[in-house]
Parts: sequence; structure tokens; C-alpha cells
Amino acid sequence: MSRLAAVLVLFLLCLPSCNPPPPSSQGIPQGESVVPKKALVIHAGKPVPDMPGERFFKNVRKLTSGGENAEAYWSNDGTKLVFQRRLRPTECDQIYLLDLGTQEPARLVSTGKGVTTCSYFTLDDKHIIYASTHLFDAKCPPPVARHKGRYVWAVREGFDLFLCDLDGSNLKRLTDTPGYDAEATVCPVTGRVLFTSVRDGDLELYSMEQNGSDLKRLTNRIGYDGGGFFSHDGSKIVYRSALFGSKEEAAESVEFLKNHVVVPSRLEIMVMDRDGKNPRQITKNGKANFAPYFTPDDKAILFSSNQDDSKGRNFEIYKVGVDGEGLVKVTENPSFDGFPMFSPNGKYIVFASNRFGDAEGETNIFLAEWVQ
Repeated sequence: MSRLAAVLVLFLLCLPSCNPPPPSSQGIPQGESVVPKKALVIHAGKPVPDMPGERFFKNVRKLTSGGENAEAYWSNDGTKLVFQRRLRPTECDQIYLLDLGTQEPARLVSTGKGVTTCSYFTLDDKHIIYASTHLFDAKCPPPVARHKGRYVWAVREGFDLFLCDLDGSNLKRLTDTPGYDAEATVCPVTGRVLFTSVRDGDLELYSMEQNGSDLKRLTNRIGYDGGGFFSHDGSKIVYRSALFGSKEEAAESVEFLKNHVVVPSRLEIMVMDRDGKNPRQITKNGKANFAPYFTPDDKAILFSSNQDDSKGRNFEIYKVGVDGEGLVKVTENPSFDGFPMFSPNGKYIVFASNRFGDAEGETNIFLAEWVQ
């Protein structure tokens, strides 16, 4: 996944979907949904000023304070968030759950051992799926920011996927292959799990049932494919993909992966069918694009990118049509904004940002009303 804007992309590992559609979703079987019984009144966090020029946001709230907080994802009933946090004395990211209807502090869900990433609610909101290295090594691994002089992301070989109750109990291991299994999200229609794995020698996208059965590989190309999310109707997957300008760059990526790192300097947003067919490129800016998520009508995508910063340090949130047209800038904060996700009712958006930090480079979770 304190980090300054130049290294904030270390967080770049996951993102999801929430609102189950009517049964007419192209013949896809509908799973058990969770419908809020009454309108949620948000008490968590505190109001902060709106940023000038951010016409899509209003009534912004800062939900966390202190440490490094990122990758917050909604429960399907819209009442909770699960996210990753690095907070002393813990030196590595751990998974926390926040109840939006109270002012109670977020509570630890993961074991507190190893390092974790990419948590997500199951379709029935009774469990959380997240990735952890605690069985591989209970110690917090050292950070990796450079390899052979290049800025890189660590691909921890001890990551496996785990399932637990909302309080962290009844922990169950879902994957046990050597290497990296992480970045899990869940289909909002069927409950199927989408994740990234290096099990076949390269970073590819896979899907499986919640119990780990019926594994299917969805991508098959040299280079990183990951960070995927289902559309709200369950028919499409949006993800990030490393595209290379030459055979030499592709060969370099293979060598770097042998050392458990990837170079994230060029990632493009892609969309494919839920079975991996018909992949198509959405962004074509040659920059670091990540954290894509469908808008509630599935006609556009929000994502984070450094495309407007010549130094590649400032990440903003952008919106683009699924046809790659109509690009607009959503945020106007001169440091880092990323990991956008809509609430199940489409009224709110949650995201991570450096704005209004108590210390320089601090990253927190924010919530805002979405203005069409």
C-alpha cells in the first residue's frame, strides 16, 4: 500500500462495489442483498471546509485523524467502512472497521501481526475479506521504496486472503498458494471474490467463490493486472494494467517481479467482461492511474492519476466515461487524493486524501455528498 505524496502510491492495492441491482442483470444470478432499514445519519468524523473548485463534493467530513489511513470501502447496507491503517505502535498497515452512525473510534479487525492490505465486505455484510502476511511472518516487514534505483511497489510473497467476522473472530484462510494473493473485492450481485495473484508466475486477476472454490483466471498477459472492481450490475470489471512501450520494458518487469517488486510508473485503466473477455483500454496517458471505481449508473469510472503533474507526485481523482471520453477532474487538492468509492445509495463518496492533515504527508479518510 509518514508517506509524502511522492510515495503515497504505496497504498495502491485494491477497490469495490456495493448496491445490488434488480434481477435483470444480463442473466447473472442475484445473491443475497443487504438493504438499509432506515436512512443513515452520519455521526462519524467531523466537518471540514469544502475545497474551492470541487464541484462534485459538498458537506465533506474527515473520518480519521492520525497515522496513515487508506482504501476505505463501504458495507452493502451503507452503515460501515472497512479500511487499512498504520498507527503506532503498529508499524505496518492493519485492518479497521468504522461505524458511520456513531462517534466511536474505529476498531481493529485484523490480527495486528505481519502486514495487511485490501479489505472488503462480503455480500451479506457478515464477514470481511482481507490479505495478510501474519502466517508467513508475524513481524512487520521492512518498507521497500526503491529497487536498483527505481521507485517500486512491494509484492509481498507471504500475502494470503482471509475471511473473518466483523469483530475479527473466526478467522479462516482462503488461499494458501506460495507468493502473493491480495487485492480482493466482491461482486455486488453474486458475491464472487475478485483478487490479484502471482500464483502462475505473473500478476494476474482471478475470481473464485467465497469459500475459495471454482477458481478462474481472468487475465493473461505479461505485466501487472490487478486492483479490480465489479460494476454494480456485475457484468464488467474495471482494473489497472501495466502497459509497456517496448519488449525491453516487459522483460524488465519480469526480472523485477522475481525480486517481489513492480514498477508502477505506467498503469492504465482497463475494462473487461466479468469472465475476462473483451478487455479494452480506457485511459491512454502513459501515467500512473489506479483505484478505478464505477459510478452508480456504471456509465463512467472514477480513478486516481498523476497525469497533470509533470513530477508525478500529485494524484487527483478524475471521472471518465466507460468509452474513454469526457474526462473531468474531480478533486483540486495539491497533494494526494485517491481510492474513491460510492455509497450503496449513490449519495455519498468516500476517498483518501492528504488534505487537512495534522502532520505533513498524513493520509486520512474523507466522506462527501456527491453532486451530480
